Amino acid sequence: MTVYDELVERGLIAQVTDEEEIKELVNNGKAVFYIGFDPTADSLHVGHFMALCLMKRLQMAGNKPIALIGGGTAMIGDPSGRTDMRQMMTKETIAHNVECFKKQMSRFIDFSDDKALLVNNADWLMELNYVDVLREVGPHFSVNRMLTAECYKQRMERGLSFLEFNYMIMQSYDFFALYQKYGCNMQFGGDDQWSNMLGGTELIRRKLGKNAYAMTINLLLNSEGKKMGKTQKGAVWLDAAKTSPFEFFQYWRNVADSDVIKCLKMLTFLPLEQIKEMESYEGSKLNEAKEILAFELTKLVHGEEEATKALESAKALFSAGNAANMPEAEITEDNLTDGSIDIISILALSGLVPSKSEGRRAVQQGGVSVDGEKIADIAQSYTAEQLKGDGIIVKRGKKNFRKVFMK
Repeated sequence: MTVYDELVERGLIAQVTDEEEIKELVNNGKAVFYIGFDPTADSLHVGHFMALCLMKRLQMAGNKPIALIGGGTAMIGDPSGRTDMRQMMTKETIAHNVECFKKQMSRFIDFSDDKALLVNNADWLMELNYVDVLREVGPHFSVNRMLTAECYKQRMERGLSFLEFNYMIMQSYDFFALYQKYGCNMQFGGDDQWSNMLGGTELIRRKLGKNAYAMTINLLLNSEGKKMGKTQKGAVWLDAAKTSPFEFFQYWRNVADSDVIKCLKMLTFLPLEQIKEMESYEGSKLNEAKEILAFELTKLVHGEEEATKALESAKALFSAGNAANMPEAEITEDNLTDGSIDIISILALSGLVPSKSEGRRAVQQGGVSVDGEKIADIAQSYTAEQLKGDGIIVKRGKKNFRKVFMK
């Protein structure tokens, strides 16, 4: 199976331009491709992780990735897939986020010996002269055509600012700059970026001639990442300080049954033959597949040692009820009343519920357990002695739990 065929088999590619040329480049290690990352936070999240997996996969096949950090475009904000305008960030915040991205990306991509590049579009966008942009770039974009782009159509009713309207031009200019500076001949992105990507290809060909060698691949990857990278509490981060290895493991351990095989194909580096064997799994066997998924992804992000710890903790959680390396919540003497604390207060203090009333409902609906035992009484309480030492494992629903203890 060729590299391109494997990308298709894993469900990564949604649509492409000039498929035969793209196959030639990718299969023979001749692709110099880029994927953009806007530094809107100080950590990458699961949506970015999917793109990084793709970059790693193609680099292993001899192709050269360019990780483009949008230090310049972040000054404006991408309107794609949004119903409101992004909050403006300061230059200092953007610079800090860029540095955080650089450190995290190095865990996935080999940047040694010019095998990959990490660049910041602020290096060229921040130096552009407005009049020069109007003269050199403006004539190559049709306003009528831009307004037909899905990313803009979604915003027209609520109002699209001139600031955001320029995002397509800026992203298109990125491809043009990368083509000239580094010989970048291919760009990857999610389906919500398709119009912007086509704009970049068109700009290169209009500026440099029809024979300019620039391809565009549109991947389902990024849009899937945005869906999978969200939980009820927000993004699943790759930074261990924001999402612990155990929480990361448990997130993937608890994906929907219908998503397990898709995630294994898109995100892991397991052979397709091994994954296909799991397609027939049901019940407890399907849980084995989820465990494999969680272990492989945690290993990729946090290393094998942390992945092993997370796996052992997860098994302990459902057996002896004594798991290490999981989210913790400390109870102090001030939280006790007459030497004990009730389950409702524990739920609220540990962050498992936003309020005591929500905690009461959770118990009444049978969604709370302690050390594997379901709690039916909202007055259930625990003494300081019970909370000291190993503490107790409090679980709400299938995915949320805390090790609650006192020192």
